[in-house]
Amino acid sequence: MFERKIMEELIRWKNDNGKKKALVIKGLRQIGKTTTVRQFAEENYRNIVYIDFKRNQSIKKVFDDDLTVDRITLDLTASMPDAKFVSGKTIIIFDEVQECSGARASLKSFMEDGRYDVICTGSLLGIKGYNKKKSSGVPVGSERILYMKPMDFEEFLWAKGIDKKLITYLKECYEQKRPIRESVHEAMLRYFREYICVGGLPYVVERFLTTNDMNVVYQEQRDILDEYKDDFGKHLDENEKEETDFALLSRINRVFDSIPAQLAKENKKFVYSLLEKKGRSENYLSAIQWLYDAGIINLCYNLNTIDDPLECNKIDNIFKIYMQDSGLFIAMLERGTAGKILRGEMGAYKGAVYENIVADCFSKKGMNLYYFHKESGLEIDFVTRENGEISLIEVKAASGNTKSAVTVLKNKEKYNARKCIKLSANNIGTAENIITIPYYLAFMIEEV
Repeated sequence: MFERKIMEELIRWKNDNGKKKALVIKGLRQIGKTTTVRQFAEENYRNIVYIDFKRNQSIKKVFDDDLTVDRITLDLTASMPDAKFVSGKTIIIFDEVQECSGARASLKSFMEDGRYDVICTGSLLGIKGYNKKKSSGVPVGSERILYMKPMDFEEFLWAKGIDKKLITYLKECYEQKRPIRESVHEAMLRYFREYICVGGLPYVVERFLTTNDMNVVYQEQRDILDEYKDDFGKHLDENEKEETDFALLSRINRVFDSIPAQLAKENKKFVYSLLEKKGRSENYLSAIQWLYDAGIINLCYNLNTIDDPLECNKIDNIFKIYMQDSGLFIAMLERGTAGKILRGEMGAYKGAVYENIVADCFSKKGMNLYYFHKESGLEIDFVTRENGEISLIEVKAASGNTKSAVTVLKNKEKYNARKCIKLSANNIGTAENIITIPYYLAFMIEEV
C-alpha cells in the first residue's frame, strides 16, 4: 500500500465541519482509488459500509425505489448483515458508482440527512453522460468532485523507499536555484527514466518494485491498455442509437492508436489526416472528448498570444494530445522501447517521450496545458504560470538551444513572459532570464 498525496485532501474533507457534501473521486482505472479510500476509511471511521456496484449487481435494486435515507439503510442492512449505520461514526463507500445511477442520485438525500459521510469512486464517471437511457441525473450541490491521478514522481520515489530528507534537499536546491550534488543528480535521472517507463499506476509500480523485471511491467501495461479498449465499447448498449455508437467506437480507437504517430511529428499538433485521408474535425471531436473525459489523455492547447488570462487565449481547435500515464504511452510503442530509454538511446523520438512526461507532471499538479506555435517556426513547448508569473517551458531531449524562448522574451511589448524554464538532463543553472532545471524536478513547478 503506497503513500498517496490525495490522502491529505480526504482528511481535509472529513474535518470540514461546514461540508456537508459527498466526496466523488473521479479518475483513470487502476490508479488506486479504492485502495486509498478504504485505507482512509479504516483509519478514520468506526463503521464502514462498502458497496462495489460492479461486483455486487443485485445491490443496485436498493436504489430503484424512493431515495429516503431510512429506507435505503434499512434495505442495505437486510442485504448486508455486517453493515452498521451509526450517526457521526459511519462512512458509506459507493465504489464504481457509475454502475448505479440511483446510488449517485441518492447523495442529495444523504447530504440533507447529514448522519453519515459518503464517498463515491468511479473510473468512467465522465463517460456516463453518454448513458441517455439509464441516467438519473447528477445531484447538483451535493457533491464535491476530486480528481485522482496516477502516482507522480515524488510518490514514485516514496514507493522506492527514497528518504524524504533527500527529496527535501532537492526542493531546497530548486527553490534556491543552486546545483544538486552530482551523485544525487545522476541517481535522480536514473530514477526518472524508470518512472517514465513504469508510469504511476500503483499495481504496475508494485510489480516493478517486486520483480525488477521490465518484461513483467510491459505485459501488465499491455493488459491495462487492452482493458481500456474494452471500456471504449462499454457504452455501446447504453445509448439510443447503437449504429452511432459503433461509429464513435471506431473513431475513439483511431484517435487512441494514433497518439504515438501524432507525437512523432516535428509539429506535434493533432492532425486529423493521420486518421483518414479526408479526416474532418467534427467527426472526431466527440471521440477525443470521450478519451479526455475518461482521464486517458491530456489536451494541450495552442495560444493566440502569450498573455493573461491564458485560458481566454487558447485556440479550441488546435491542440496536442498526450497520454495521461507515461508508462502506458511507452507500452504503446514498439517492444524494447523501455530498454532504450533506460540506456538513454531513444534517438529522435526522445523529444516526444520527454514532452509527454512533462505534460503528465503538469496535469498531476492540476495545471491546464498550453503551448505556443506560429507558422513562422516560433514554438514554445509549454506556457504556464510559475509562482504567479507567465513562464515559458522548453523541454530539451539533449542540451538544445532555446531560440524561440529568447525571441519571445526579447519581445516584451508583444508577449507577457519574463522567464523561461528549460527542462533537460542538465543540473540546475541560471543564465539571465533562463533557468535550467533537470527533468525530474518538473513536479516541483507550482502555478502559485
